[in-house]
Amino acid sequence: MRRRISFLAVILLCLTAVLAGCGTKDAESVVKDLDKTLNGLESYHGKGTMTLHTGQQPLEYQVDVSFQKPQYYRIALTNAKKDITQIVLRNDEGVFVLTPRLNKVFRFQSDWPANQGQVYLYQTLVQSILLDNSRQFAVDNDAYVFDVMANYQNGSLARQKIWLNKSDYAPSKVQVSDANAAVMVEVKFDSFQFGSKLEKSVFDTQTNMGTPAGDKGDKPTIAAPDDSNNSSNSSNSSNNSENSSAANDGSSNNNSDQAATSPDNNSSDSNSNNAQADSNSDANSSGNNPDNSASSTDVDNSSNNGSDNSSSNANEDAEDTMVPAGSQSFVALEPSYLPDGVSEKDQQDIVFGGNAGIVIRYAGDYEYTLIETQPKDVAVSQTKGELVDLGFTVGVLTGAEDEQKTLTWTYNGTEFRLTSGDLPQNEMYQIAQSVQGEMSK
Repeated sequence: MRRRISFLAVILLCLTAVLAGCGTKDAESVVKDLDKTLNGLESYHGKGTMTLHTGQQPLEYQVDVSFQKPQYYRIALTNAKKDITQIVLRNDEGVFVLTPRLNKVFRFQSDWPANQGQVYLYQTLVQSILLDNSRQFAVDNDAYVFDVMANYQNGSLARQKIWLNKSDYAPSKVQVSDANAAVMVEVKFDSFQFGSKLEKSVFDTQTNMGTPAGDKGDKPTIAAPDDSNNSSNSSNSSNNSENSSAANDGSSNNNSDQAATSPDNNSSDSNSNNAQADSNSDANSSGNNPDNSASSTDVDNSSNNGSDNSSSNANEDAEDTMVPAGSQSFVALEPSYLPDGVSEKDQQDIVFGGNAGIVIRYAGDYEYTLIETQPKDVAVSQTKGELVDLGFTVGVLTGAEDEQKTLTWTYNGTEFRLTSGDLPQNEMYQIAQSVQGEMSK
């Protein structure tokens, strides 16, 4: 009898252990399932909140992300307090960064997001799990938790924790930390649905700009690319002053229109503006480049933006195109971060292409210039610039290797252009991410 009771007790213990482990998988099983899920991914739609802890105070943004096979993406980042939304699109026409409130469109020749991860994209999160053989795994209530290496443009982000629902492997939370294990970025998904039925209009550029297709209202004209312009951006940097002068003499508005409308030419603030001016002049004089003329029509309010004035080596040219602000008011935002060995050199209120703004120069171990303006509605032509995930927004980095680079981004209705010939990209990103508080003069 006692043996029988002991035998039943052992069976009960075994059943208890099996039931306790029911629904829980080990790391290897989950990784295999994630690989299958990723390969069979058709579509998804997620919404949530992203909090950035990279500045003096946390910044909160609403995130809305959609994906449709094979390569359609839509990411909307909204600053609820300022009611400003920036949208990143990938569709059949290319990759776009839209700021509807400013009627602003950047278009890229890019394989994004294949070459750049984003913390709110499911593909990015799963790939980081699959590729990290030293991944750490844990179970947290209804979620599987992976602790893996972070692989983002911001080199200060070292690791990330990813919470995936046990039921369908949908992400519920992501925390990205620096080398000191301090959480810098946190995303909490309120909803995430696989197999979402997404209308084609979700990924349509005009629809996302608030202009229905066929409407001839004040929609932005997106100029087609001019490869010669882009390819010559870096090669002519050494002739910046001469080319800029020639362009201004022969076709003063071609240079400025293109600089004002293209982030690639924003980088030409300093080292490639003239290259654009030369090719634009040639194209327009022959009458064979309707794209440049269209861009010019859309942005004639920015006709004096020729040099974008953001280069430390082109400050003389910049002063020719920037006018002291006089009585116009402009509330500047101050970077809270400065690289070691760098201090502010000077600043000046300006009117830049008819818009109030400010130019700030920094000197020391690195030299760079920051221009802030509040542009009117403009349309932006195509650029070969690189998309940069700044967390709170998407920036545009332009400029050839070992040449001056310009990082352009928009925040709360203000457009920023940070240009330098010697500032490391990591430092550029940190400066951009630190621009939050109002400047005290």
